[in-house]
Formats: sequence, C-alpha cells, structure tokens
Amino acid sequence: MSSEIAIEVNQITKSYLIFEKPSHRLWQMLFRGRRNFYREHAVLRDISFKVGRGETVGLIGRNGAGKSTLLQILCGVLEPNAGSCTVNGRIAALLELGAGFNPEFTGRENIFMSGQIFGLTDEEIENRYQDIVDFADIGEYVLQPVKTYSSGMFMRLAFAVIAHVDAEILVVDEALAVGDAYFVQKCMRFLKRFKERGGTLLFVSHDSSTVSALCDRAIWLSDGKVRIDADPKKVTQAYLADMYRNTQGADNSLMQEARGIASTIDPQKMGDLVDARRDLVLASNLRNDLEITPFDNHAESFGKGGAKILGVTLHQLDGSPLLWAVGGEIVSLIVQFQAKKPIENVIVGFLVKNKQGQSLFGDNTFLSYMDEPLCCIAGEVMVARFEFRMPILPAGEYAVSVAISEGSQASHVVHEWIHDALILSSQASQVSTGLVGIPMRSIRVDRKTEGIEPLER
Repeated sequence: MSSEIAIEVNQITKSYLIFEKPSHRLWQMLFRGRRNFYREHAVLRDISFKVGRGETVGLIGRNGAGKSTLLQILCGVLEPNAGSCTVNGRIAALLELGAGFNPEFTGRENIFMSGQIFGLTDEEIENRYQDIVDFADIGEYVLQPVKTYSSGMFMRLAFAVIAHVDAEILVVDEALAVGDAYFVQKCMRFLKRFKERGGTLLFVSHDSSTVSALCDRAIWLSDGKVRIDADPKKVTQAYLADMYRNTQGADNSLMQEARGIASTIDPQKMGDLVDARRDLVLASNLRNDLEITPFDNHAESFGKGGAKILGVTLHQLDGSPLLWAVGGEIVSLIVQFQAKKPIENVIVGFLVKNKQGQSLFGDNTFLSYMDEPLCCIAGEVMVARFEFRMPILPAGEYAVSVAISEGSQASHVVHEWIHDALILSSQASQVSTGLVGIPMRSIRVDRKTEGIEPLER
C-alpha cells in the first residue's frame, strides 16, 4: 500500500440482525440456527474508496444512508461483516454528541480521559489543557459534570479536544450543526488550517455549501452504496436534484413538452448585446470586468415541469442585454418563464455561487408578493426582474442558478431549477480577501497635523 493513502476501504459490508420481539433472541439460541427469528438489515453494501493523505472528503446522503455507520467503522467503533478498512495515521473523531465522554465526569476530567484515549500522556494533556479550555470557551462550566451541559457546550468541549491531540486524520459527523455561529466559524477556521498543514479530513454534513467550500471531493451514499464519488459541485447538485425528485416527484411529460418550447428560443436573438465597458475608463484600477455567457437552454436542471424557464439575461438600466458587465454597477437580472399548468403562489428566485459551490448572494419574489400571491394560467408567459448593484467579484467563474417554484419559502414545489443558467467570468478584480467585494465610493487616508495629543507609553 502506498504511504500516501491515509484511508483505504475495500468491499465493506455491514448488516444488523433485527429481532421482532425480545424473546426471539432466546428462541434463536435454543434453535441453534435451525430456524431464524430475525431479519437482516444491510446498512452498507460493498463500499470501496480511498482517501489520500492531506485530502478532504465530504460524505453526504439522507438519514439512514449509512454515513455514521461508515465513520464508526473507520474509527474502529464497529467491525464490518465483510471487507477491510485500513487507516494510516492517528485518527480523532467527533461522531455523535456524548461519544467518548462520561456524563458524570467534569469537563476537566473528560479532557484528560479523552486525551488518554487519543494516545496523549498526562503531561502532554496538562500542557495543552489551557489551550483546550480557551478554544472551548465554556468558562467555569469546565469544572461541572458534563451531564449539565447544553448540546452546544458539549460540542464545544468535544471539538476543542480533537483539535489539540495532534491527529493526522479528523472525522467530523454533523456535530457542527448544533453550534452557535461564532463557534462554528472558529471550527471552520481550524479545519482550514488543519487542511493547510496536510491533515486528512472526513466531513459529514447536510449543508451542501459547506461541503462544496471545504472539501476536495464528495461521496454521496444512498441506500448503503456509493452513488457518486466526484468533485463536490457535481455531487451536491446531483444530491439536491434527487432530494427534490424524491420528495416532490417529477412530471416527465410536462418536462419534455417544456423543453420542446425552450429549444425553439435562440438566446442570441433576444436583442443586441451591449458591452458596458465602452462607457467607462478602461485604465481604472477599481475595475471589475465580468464576462457573461449567454443563457444555455440545455443546462442541467430538475423539477416537476409545471413551468419552463425560457431565458435568463442581465440588462443595463436602459433595458439593453449585457455581454459584459462591471462590478459595482446597477443591473437587472431578467427571468422569462412559461407556465405549463395553472400555478398558484409562483416564486421566482436566483442564486449566485462561486466555483466551489458556495452561495454568495441571491433573492426571490416571495416576500414582495406575500400579501398578493402571484398566480398564472397554463400557457402564460411571465417576466421577473431583479434590480441590484452587482458586487465586485474576485477573479474566477461564477454560476447563476434560477428556479421557478410554487408555495412558500418554507414549503414549496420546484417546477424547474436550472444550474448554471448564466456563467459570470470575472476577468480582473482588486478584491484580495473575502468572497465578494463592495463598491467603494472612495478610499483615502488624510494626515492630521493639528490637535494631536502625545500618546502615553
């Protein structure tokens, strides 16, 4: 085996015996296998993959897909029924709240107990104790029994411990979902530093944006099998489409008919495209040139098919479609769609994501029409307009996803969702930090020469 492989899983299968009644366990022993009083439930079936040293892999999937069971096998908590699992390096895991902690012990006592489980000596734990306490930031509660902790405090202490045991491999199973925003950001910063140092990370989350931002690769588990093992953007998009498809179904006849309408529309004939750069000073050091790829009729999409998106364009305020835009300018995003059946409470929305799949900004029509919901009849064509100031985007590519839904923000049916309806390519940008920049009115530093009192040393 290559020394570069941190984790290697070969044909792992895990199943459980489910007895209908407690007494059936006794009957099973008495009959000595001549009759079965159980049914077998397979949680994992022939799972195989490798994780390279220094790689970050996200695991996604519905509840019951086998994610937690797989991580427990990797950590040695469970043994598979078949197959092999090899882990090269010290592994630290945050599987479920409470795992590895004694509720009767204080936080301090659990820190020492967990540290010993991870292979640290008492002296090493003592040297890191204050750093662990500072990271957890739970104050005097560290001297209280952990059974008195809230779920958030529990997660703080557990994560603080695994962050200070010099692990080469970290396994985090959905634990960050219970943390407050401040601590979750602290954990994310730690995980990014861990990656930069060459650590290997397995990360389970239902948040596709976090998986896209943090992971080099994603594995989608479905019904105990690997559905897709690919780059995070491709996997999360497929997972999102499947989730809507399973919960809402899909009307294939409507989708095929809608695609037939869309195929007759040429986005290049929607008007003369305008290059907004011609009216600006090209030599400005504050420029942010954005090339706009025209709407793609055949971009990847999903939905029930009750409506069809006919066109998506960016416009200047005078109504001219844009081929190039400039960050900081006011633009309009125009979405044309046709209803294939009567729709009540129509919602039109858009979302802009970066290359890693992180959501940057977006909006929808729900709140604007909450008092008088939009309705449309079959065959009706409608146009939605979103007017906003384009933020300044760091150099790179950005995808605009557009969706037509029915219902409310909390509960809705997606009739069509198009990934990558538009692609924005930022050719040049002065943004050096952050995901987006804001248009600055001015940046200046003035020298003050009067009324200055000397600083005390």
